[in-house]
Amino acid sequence: MTFTEAEARKRVAETDWAGLAAELDVHGSAPTGRLLTPAECRELTALHEKPELFRTTVDLARHRFGSGEYRYFTHDLPAPVAALRAALYPRLLPVARDWAARLGRPAPWPDSLEEWLRRCHTAGQDRSAQILLHYGEGDWNALHRDVFGELVFPLQVVFGLDAYGTDYTGGEFLMIEQRPRAQSRGTATALRQGHGLVFTTRDRPVRTRRGWSAGAMRHGVSTVRSGHRHTLGLVFHDAS
Repeated sequence: MTFTEAEARKRVAETDWAGLAAELDVHGSAPTGRLLTPAECRELTALHEKPELFRTTVDLARHRFGSGEYRYFTHDLPAPVAALRAALYPRLLPVARDWAARLGRPAPWPDSLEEWLRRCHTAGQDRSAQILLHYGEGDWNALHRDVFGELVFPLQVVFGLDAYGTDYTGGEFLMIEQRPRAQSRGTATALRQGHGLVFTTRDRPVRTRRGWSAGAMRHGVSTVRSGHRHTLGLVFHDAS
């Protein structure tokens, strides 16, 4: 699989990042353009059958998180995974810093992803959090947040690796926002093959009469009705 960081940066640059940031502000999630070809998606999906690439496998049903399977990569990431993560971090960094400023929070994220990960490892968060996920018919994922420790990057990205409506049905990406003194608000997104969906790790800034407050959000996956659904999850902090 010949996928360089330069190629990843080129593809990532083609997304309308100003428009994506505006959509993130409103919904807490927003799609990128196509960053992986169908052939590259199939190659990534095939990695699921190579257990030596993963540090651990999580059976969601066993832990009562839903039904399906997470496989966490080791730090020796496949080239496309490492390249996309490195190319996306500097694009997401301005959004992360802007959100922190609005919420009156510290913004500890340096310009370099490598430096940020060194800080995570120094703090004891030294396990890879990059995930290859697999869901079959009847599988689903409970609402949750991927925090993994005290050091958190506020945005992450999930990639659809299969064709929605052809390889599988159902399995929409869910986001639920807990609104103060109001009913929760939900969105459902069908992941397009090869496209990323940027979404908040835990909350987004919400304007109120008194300024900005944090709108708490969680994400999950609706029940897969047929077929098999594979996704790649990129997290920009490591796990404790």
